[in-house]
Order: sequence, then structure tokens, then C-alpha cells
Amino acid sequence: MFAAFSIVSLNSALAQIVALGASNTQGKGVSPSEAWPARLESMLHARGKNVHVVNAGISGDTTGGMLARLDRSVPDGTTLVILNFGGNDFTRGKHGGGMITPEARQTNIARIIGELHRRHIRTVVADGIINSARAAGMVQVDHIHLTVAGHQRVAGQLIGSIR
Repeated sequence: MFAAFSIVSLNSALAQIVALGASNTQGKGVSPSEAWPARLESMLHARGKNVHVVNAGISGDTTGGMLARLDRSVPDGTTLVILNFGGNDFTRGKHGGGMITPEARQTNIARIIGELHRRHIRTVVADGIINSARAAGMVQVDHIHLTVAGHQRVAGQLIGSIR
């Protein structure tokens, strides 16, 4: 089960959402159009929303890497950031220094969310939704990365948080 999150309203004529995360945000193992950020954008368009979803997922990224690239990955004018912190902090991690303690991870997460809120950008943490797709068996043979069906499920659950 995943934690509930707030409903986010997209009020502007053209809203920008940034999906910030690692490989399951990037869409490792599926085509870019099948990754959940692209699927979410398509679903929002089908509902008449004028929204652009930027996929700022980088395979192997860590919370330290996301924090370091936050300003360039989330431009001014962004309405919402959907965060997927993933698990690279506890594995090798290609960016941001590799393995860190759980406390350091929580500090990085708090800094990322705090900076986005300081900039008046709303946030949704999608880790629970992604983990629910994993638990449902919607993973590739590596048991880490989502299948096309997993990405579709994530987008379908996220769209419920956006009106």
C-alpha cells in the first residue's frame, strides 16, 4: 500500500509537470512513449488538460544527484513535480556519491521537497505507487524496472491526484 497524497489542481493555460527521478521515471527498458511520464501526459491531454510532462528521470540517479540538478531539471514556471526517489542511494548509484545512510537520504529528500515548496511548486512522491506496481508483478526480468503495464498503472494512479 502507498501513502495518500494531495489532489493537485492545474489552473494555468499551460501547466508544466516535471517527473524527477531515476530509472523507473526515465523508463529503463521501455520506449520513451511508454514510460509513465509520457503516459500521464497523454492521459491528461485526453481529459482536456493543456499540460506538458517533462521526463527528468536519469537511470542510476540518487537523491544527492537529484538535489544537485534540481534547479536545472525543474525550471521556473513548473506547476508540479512528481518525485520518484527510488533505491539507488542504497546500491551503487551512478550519480551523487553512491551509497549513503538512511539519515542522509532523508536529509536529501527534505531538502529537495523544501526547495520546491520554497519555489511554490507542488510535489507528489510517487515511490509508493511505483512500489505497488512492482508488488503486482509488473516488473521486467530484473525485478526492479517496470514493464509497460507497470508504467501504465503508475500513470493511471497518478492521474487521480490531478484535476
